[in-house]
This record gives sequence, structure tokens and C-alpha cells, in this order.
Amino acid sequence: MTGPVGGPDLPQERRLVTEIPGPRSRELQERRNAVVASGVSSVLPIYVAAAGGGVILDVDGNSLIDLASGIAVTSVGNAAPHVVARVAEQVAAFTHTCFMVAPYDGYVEVCEQLTELTPGTHAKKAALFNSGAEAVENAVKIARVHTGRTAVVVVDHAYHGRTNLTMAMTAKNMPYKEGFGPFANEVYRAPVSYPFRDGLDGQEAAARTIDVIEKQVGSGNVACIVIEPILGEGGFIVPAPGYLAAVAEYASANGIVFVADEIQSGMCRTGAWFASEHEDVVPDLVTVAKGVAGGLPLAAVVGRAEMMDAVHPGGLGGTYGGNPVACAAALGAITTMREQDLNKRAIEIEALLISRLAELAIQFPAIGEVRGRGAMIAIEIVVPGTNRPDAALASRLSAGCHQAGVLTLTCGTYGNILRFLPPLVAPDALLHEAMDVLTEVSSALTQR
Repeated sequence: MTGPVGGPDLPQERRLVTEIPGPRSRELQERRNAVVASGVSSVLPIYVAAAGGGVILDVDGNSLIDLASGIAVTSVGNAAPHVVARVAEQVAAFTHTCFMVAPYDGYVEVCEQLTELTPGTHAKKAALFNSGAEAVENAVKIARVHTGRTAVVVVDHAYHGRTNLTMAMTAKNMPYKEGFGPFANEVYRAPVSYPFRDGLDGQEAAARTIDVIEKQVGSGNVACIVIEPILGEGGFIVPAPGYLAAVAEYASANGIVFVADEIQSGMCRTGAWFASEHEDVVPDLVTVAKGVAGGLPLAAVVGRAEMMDAVHPGGLGGTYGGNPVACAAALGAITTMREQDLNKRAIEIEALLISRLAELAIQFPAIGEVRGRGAMIAIEIVVPGTNRPDAALASRLSAGCHQAGVLTLTCGTYGNILRFLPPLVAPDALLHEAMDVLTEVSSALTQR
């Protein structure tokens, strides 16, 4: 049975023909409840029939504006033509051999592309994996072997994944860590720059971070410092200018591997190939996932050749890591990013969203801050006149958008951040309409 055709030809419009979720989605939800573990939740239980550009079409015929991109994954849009063509060609040739058994050129070409695109002109190598968490774990492995040290330093509000090690590295307990311990040891947490809440400039915040590392861990024990250049799940926190550079300089001076977790912020999402570039930071290792492969599971660690080569042969890998179909999708996605100059498009989206949200903040005093870069923008919802988080209001805002046909996400350690991650190919008119909906929902909540 064939369904609706997705991709860029899908009409770019918000259209509601039933309530949200509609009757067919509710039927599917009942089936799901019977067989899918309840620990796997969904933001909005509409069931997808097709997607493309900046919209998602559900099984009831509703067309919703997509401000989530599958959590920053479908940056090139769903079913992007280059991705579809490369995947179809690869599937017809072969679907798997395991690169560790019988290698293929797609894996090599993806590594060539990523070593070119990541910051720095030094010699680089890469290794491919399945998920962001797996990339982070392997970056830690590489750093430990390279340095001969064991301690891993992460920061407040960090999110690095759901495996045992990456849960230990993740800051927020619920829902990511609750009941799942004990966690991996030798993971230490330091404060991070959070300008809205700490009021520190970059140098002051970095000095605070370094002081904690020195006093509680000792630089000579630290294998790596792992930081998201823009903190994702923790609240789309953009560190103060100079913070990342100061921490990276400290790491370099003390033989510590500086790892930029660019899983959510990489691949054109912020208006640069990688968010580190905005601060002129050249990480030792970069973790990549989400937007790299147009929706297929692929991740990577890319870094200094001497560090990547520190691990013994056979020490890195996995059965599905760098699967040929996922590699084909990545090559199609990167081609799309280059041809459509999606870095430029992300900057255009930033200007549109920041302008509209700044206007809304004047009318809606619960918006404590508008922040972000590129198509990675957020508003922090607080009790007006304070910086006290208001998670309940953020949740109501998001729910109101859902009912009006706009898919939004919340995040943040305090649950009070509304974040916007549209596909980079979403048209301006659709983004303006999404902001119109948010304005209407905000106004309705204000009048209650």
C-alpha cells in the first residue's frame, strides 16, 4: 500500500482538518499502548504519513508546521532529493557488509567530507558510529587512551546521551537518569557560562569553571573536557563570548583533550558548519550526529589524527557503525547543504525568528530571554519580573501550539525553555505563520 508522497513537493501549508490528534492517530495510539513500552514517550501523538520542507502530514490529513526537525535531524528537510537518490542507489547495490569485515567507499567518503568540514586545518581522521551517545562514548575512549588519564569533565546543564557513561555525563535527572544508576565513575561536573542566570562575562565564567576543575579534579588527571558549544537539551544556552576559547586554551595548556559535542549544533544548524566556529575554537575532537545524514542513523568522531590513531586496531567500531545506506544519506545531505548554502539559510532563519520573538517578548513579559544562533533559537519562560523558571507556562505554550498545528519542543534543566529547530529548508512564510500562532497562543494565555 502506498501513502502520501513527502519531500519538498509536499504543500508548504498549515492545514487542520480534524482535532489534534485526529481519529486515526488516536486509533494508532491505542495499538501503540498495547505493544510499545511506556518508557518510550512522544511529544505529540500524531502519526506521520509524510513530511517534507517545513511540514509534517499526519494520517488524518492534518498538515503541521515542523519546528522540531526530529530534534535537529532533518535539517535538509524530510525526503530531500539528494538523500533519497543516494539511498535508493545504495539500497539497490547492497545494504550491509560491516565496514570492519568488508569495507566500502561510502564510509571513506563521509570521513573525507567530515575531516574537511570540521574546524581546523590540522591533519584529521574520523570514525563512524550509530548515534550521538555512541560518538560521545568513543570520544571519551579516544581521549583516555591518548592521554593515559581517566577523568572526564562535563558541565552543568549538559546533555550527552542515554547510555550508562553518557547518562553520567548528562546533568538532568528526569527523565534521563531517574532510577537507572549506578552510573559510570570518573565523571566530574563544573559550572558553565549561562549569561541569563549568572551575569558573568566569558572570562569570568571560564575562570569559575577552571577553578572547580583544578580544586576538585586536578588538571593532571583529566583526559577530556566535553562541552556542547551551544547547550541543547539543557536549554539552548549560548555561553558568553570568550568562554569556550578560554576553556579550550586551558585544556591545551594542560594536555587535556577538548571535545566539542556538536551533535545538535553541527551541520549548518547555527549558520556555520559547526558552532565552535562562531567562537574561533578549534576542538581536538568533534562529535557529530543528528543533522549529518538527513534522518538516517549515523554519527562520527572527527579529530586530530594523532589522537584518533592512539587507539589500537579493533578498539573502535561496531556492527552497524557507518552503515552503507546511512553513509549514502550523509553524502546526499552534505551535497544538499553545499548546493543550497544552508549555512546562509540558517542565518536568515535566525534573523526572522529573533525579530519575531523579540516583538513577542515586548507583549509577553514571561519571556525572560530570546537566544540562540541560526536555526537553533529558544525563549526562556519565567515568572514576569524575575528569572524564576515557569515550566508550567512553557508547557502550556507548547501544547497550545500543538493544538493549532505547530509542532514545538520544550527543553532545559528547569523545563522552561521553548525551542525552535525548523528544517533549514522551511520557507519564510511558514515560519512567519508559526510565529503568528505562537503570538496568538501567548495572547490567549495572557488573557486567562
